[in-house]
Amino acid sequence: MNSANCFRLRKIGNCPCDPQHTRIAARSKAHRLRRLRQQLAARLVRRRHAFEQRAIGLAIGARAAFGIAPGLQIPCRPYAAKAAFMGKSAAKSINEALQSFGCLGAVDGHLVPRNANISGTLPDSFGTSDGHMVPKRLLPGNRAYLDGNLVRRKLPPALADYDIWDTELAGFGMRIRLSGKRYWFVRLRQRGRHRRVSLGRVDEVEALTARGEARKLLAEVALDGLPRRVAAKVAPILSDYADEFWTDYSSHWKASTQKRNQSALKLDILPVFGSMRLDLIGRAEITRWRDSYANGRESKYNRAVPVLGAMFKYAEQLGYTRKGSNPCRGMPGFKPNKKERFLSPQEFRRIARQLDAEEPERPIHVAIIRLLIFTGARISEIRDLEWDWVQLPRLMLPDSKTGAKTIWLNSQALRIFERLPREEGIAFVFPNKTGERPMALEPWWYAFRRRCALPDIRVHDLRHSFASVAIREKVPLATVGRLLSHALPETTARYAHLADDTIADAAQRVSGGLAGTLGLTA
Repeated sequence: MNSANCFRLRKIGNCPCDPQHTRIAARSKAHRLRRLRQQLAARLVRRRHAFEQRAIGLAIGARAAFGIAPGLQIPCRPYAAKAAFMGKSAAKSINEALQSFGCLGAVDGHLVPRNANISGTLPDSFGTSDGHMVPKRLLPGNRAYLDGNLVRRKLPPALADYDIWDTELAGFGMRIRLSGKRYWFVRLRQRGRHRRVSLGRVDEVEALTARGEARKLLAEVALDGLPRRVAAKVAPILSDYADEFWTDYSSHWKASTQKRNQSALKLDILPVFGSMRLDLIGRAEITRWRDSYANGRESKYNRAVPVLGAMFKYAEQLGYTRKGSNPCRGMPGFKPNKKERFLSPQEFRRIARQLDAEEPERPIHVAIIRLLIFTGARISEIRDLEWDWVQLPRLMLPDSKTGAKTIWLNSQALRIFERLPREEGIAFVFPNKTGERPMALEPWWYAFRRRCALPDIRVHDLRHSFASVAIREKVPLATVGRLLSHALPETTARYAHLADDTIADAAQRVSGGLAGTLGLTA
């Protein structure tokens, strides 16, 4: 045999040419087999010990579940304990449970053989049913699976309050007081400190509910200090949110605006969206709501949608809805059908004659209409006027539709104020009979315009007619806007078409001059 093959066979202990190598290989193989048997035996012992510990825990639970007094030691065989306690119908009574446990011993302890001659190390043939449980120090507290069955059992009285801990969820337990009342609780350890949290009485809170709440609290403590997603607020329904919105937001509106917006909220918004959550109202719902007003009620929608938009904007600020989710933003309104009625010179003369006829009986009403004609002011700016605001030759209004306003009075308006009577203790220039509020002009006006044979004339048309006369007298649009106190130039631009005659006359003059220069006949 060559040297290479011999070396290979010697390495595995199989070389026939060297007896010494064969003996060494046999001893090595026996040594490996012996170590393998020892490892298997140790593994078997570990498995048996783990199973015994589990059976011991079940026995402890059985003691708590069956109401066995703490001082009583129960004979226990782990395998029998498992068979008796794990079955659904096992241990129907305490007597049956005690019969399932074998011999002398304790609820928890170290297993030793029955025969004292047997050593403490269990041989392979030694069974757990052939030994005794030597007591060792008990774990703190009784343990059992806490469910509705345990709650309904009648537990024996004790000399002091005691706890029964759950075998499945660590920290979850039931407290039994001397009075017999029972409470769920959970024990937490948060940042090095222990604390107990009561979960309610067992007759008020079900076992599954208490277990779920305990699991939730334990999870919160376990996640304490870790980054977590900020929980969004639950959006309220619009009817509940409307009260909060009105309390916080309406104080920023004027009294007249509050009255108009409150009417829109109660009559147009709450009947449609009152039962819906804020975050569930989208553009589709707003669009359908808008389409429902396309039957002659367009003006109501135009007044209500700004209120709803303000509600959603404020909800974003409160965190009820996410930023930029306002469904009313960019939602088109109906094109307003604005009525433009301008009094002709003949109609002005008809009104003037009727005013002269009614002045002896209604001097205050007539004075208001004449001031509206001569100043172009809004009806509220003249009707609600107070004497403190009258500083001739102007009226200094602290507030109006567009803010603080100054109305310059012409000579005709000044003569009206000079003839007005002023009563002591009354702040209003045109008070009602009690002097506590401004007078109501509308009932008299509706009858007055019919006596003038102008039933379609509104009080606000006097303001439009003032602007039309100014344009006809070639007053610039910017100046007209100052006279009417318009906040935006676009508002004054609506009167630009009234200057068409003036522009047409200027165009005629320019074209006539060019025709003469070119030698053409005009």
